[in-house]
Amino acid sequence: MPKQTYPVFTFLLAMWLVYFVDLAIPADLTHLGLLPRSLRGLLGIVTAPFLHGGLGHLIGNTIPLAILMSLTIASRHRAWMVIVAIILISGCLLWVVGRSANHVGASGLVFGLCTFLITVGIRERKLASLGIAILVIFLFGTTLIWGVVPSFGSQVSWDGHLCGAVAGLAVGIFTTQKATAFF
Repeated sequence: MPKQTYPVFTFLLAMWLVYFVDLAIPADLTHLGLLPRSLRGLLGIVTAPFLHGGLGHLIGNTIPLAILMSLTIASRHRAWMVIVAIILISGCLLWVVGRSANHVGASGLVFGLCTFLITVGIRERKLASLGIAILVIFLFGTTLIWGVVPSFGSQVSWDGHLCGAVAGLAVGIFTTQKATAFF
């Protein structure tokens, strides 16, 4: 396993360990999720990405995160600053504007990394970053579009997805310089 993939593996392992600890103990850790506009919900800004509502939810976030985090780490010098910024900005946005529900899961980070990598590709216009942006659009474009559409009555945190996408866009804009020429 390449050295730069260790942090990705560690992050994903932490998500899985939290899930198995949650199964093993009598308490339900998902109550530590993000509850918008509540004092208790502030902790969820950092804990929500590690908490999941079930095995399907965890698997559904693990695979895209493995791909997107690996692409981010392989292509950015300060990848972990980007990842932490997306988690914090999307969590803060969700805390301010989110539906009154307990939000858990790492899909905000998934959506944030998608929009970050696409934004960087468009702004930098370098062959590598454009290639990554095209790959992300190919792999996750449909999910990115339909995942931010409000689905009222659903347990899916479309507002968390939207906040993650906005955070990724903002981090992409503020951490790159727009290229003046193509390639």
